[in-house]
Amino acid sequence: MSNLFPCGLTRRELIWEMGGGFAGVALAGMLASESRASDAPASAGSPLAPKKPHFPTKVKSCIFLMMNGGPSQVDTFDPKPELEKYAGKEIPKDKKFINSGGRKIGYLTPAFRKFRPGGKSGLPVSDYFPKVREHADKLAVIRSCHTDSHAHGSALVMMNTGKTFIGRPSLGSWAVYGLGTANQDLPGYVVLMDKRGGPISGQPNWSSGFISAAYSGTLFRPSGDPILDLRGPAHLTKDVQKEQLDLLAQLNQQHMDARPGGRELAARAASYELAFRMQSAAPDAVDLTKESAKTLEMYGVGQKPTDEFGRNCLIARRLVERGVRFVQLYSGGGHLEDTWDAHAGIESNHGKHAAEVDQPIAALLADLQARGMLDQTLIVWGGEFGRMPFSEGKNEPGRNHNPYGFSMWLAGGGVKGGTAYGATDDLGFEAVEKKVHIHDLHATILHLMGLDHEQLTYFHQGRHERLTDVYGNVVKDIIA
Repeated sequence: MSNLFPCGLTRRELIWEMGGGFAGVALAGMLASESRASDAPASAGSPLAPKKPHFPTKVKSCIFLMMNGGPSQVDTFDPKPELEKYAGKEIPKDKKFINSGGRKIGYLTPAFRKFRPGGKSGLPVSDYFPKVREHADKLAVIRSCHTDSHAHGSALVMMNTGKTFIGRPSLGSWAVYGLGTANQDLPGYVVLMDKRGGPISGQPNWSSGFISAAYSGTLFRPSGDPILDLRGPAHLTKDVQKEQLDLLAQLNQQHMDARPGGRELAARAASYELAFRMQSAAPDAVDLTKESAKTLEMYGVGQKPTDEFGRNCLIARRLVERGVRFVQLYSGGGHLEDTWDAHAGIESNHGKHAAEVDQPIAALLADLQARGMLDQTLIVWGGEFGRMPFSEGKNEPGRNHNPYGFSMWLAGGGVKGGTAYGATDDLGFEAVEKKVHIHDLHATILHLMGLDHEQLTYFHQGRHERLTDVYGNVVKDIIA
């Protein structure tokens, strides 16, 4: 009878068991060192220290203009003449759509505003964005985006982290993890929120997930102290604060020397030091009194309805000018009509929100170009999904969610402007030509920033994790 449970009865079995044990120890050691190597950016010196990209690039920063709520592609950057032809008709049975929230289903509905050609390229942009249209030759519009969720919360998390569930590092966190940031007195990743509120899925949209907390997004307020509780107590001078931080750093270092691998403590200690340095750097970054009256007017600061988003766009320019790696601006906050979620009416909703952002976005593009910064700054525009090409109810003015086909655009560093890539079907239901998943979009953004999405990994729970998981292809046709 064969021995089913080797227990070292023979020398061969003894050596087999010992070899297996030694191999396990060696494997564990190698995995631990690999994990420590992947953590190097978070533990060697400052976690935000600048790092070399995987390959040369002019791009130093990214500004992501997030249209929270899902703008309609067929009303903004993806003209559909066929909708005019079939206006008021029933939805063709062969068209793919989703009825998010079980809402009323109506008729095919054409664009609520006209499309007109912009720039030398003639790239069509709707009348919701007349000032952005003046910069059409800078835009690479991707008309064939698609995502994995039709619900705002999970779709927002998908757009920001590459997955529909929370707990993953965000795009901005991956960018700063891979590249660090040029200004050690400011966060590497800043988020500017809409005063109406944040995205309904909240903080996971700018979280660093399982990567060190040093790479999380930092919320800035557009006026007053940019960060709550940033300033120390009035009775403490900066010298006294510095002495306290030096003592705390010494005690933390002693603790970490006795207990190697304490990434969380190291990240927290680094955040205290950064907060101390930001006490002067952050207020200066948001101090718009240092801008000329002409610049403020160009962005629409002090004017309605552009004041808030204009301020945020100008602050974004000031941040990237100071070396911040990744800035995300939200247009729309909270839920429903306070965002781009146009269930009640495209014209009432998009008319309001586009009027808030059109002039500031155009000003940002023009200002960056005038300062010689546009080729160093990647601009990304879009929402978590698009809208359906039919009305929400019989002859109603709203549209429901569309995760199957929607538009986003990129501009600035490394982007081939004046181009449209991919296509939805003839009525705008779903992407059918040169489809671009969110993983592909993320791979392209990282590529333009000099990062190979397949090489940018973090060892977590026995696996080399990355933003794009095992997916993602760079959209090379929109790269100059």
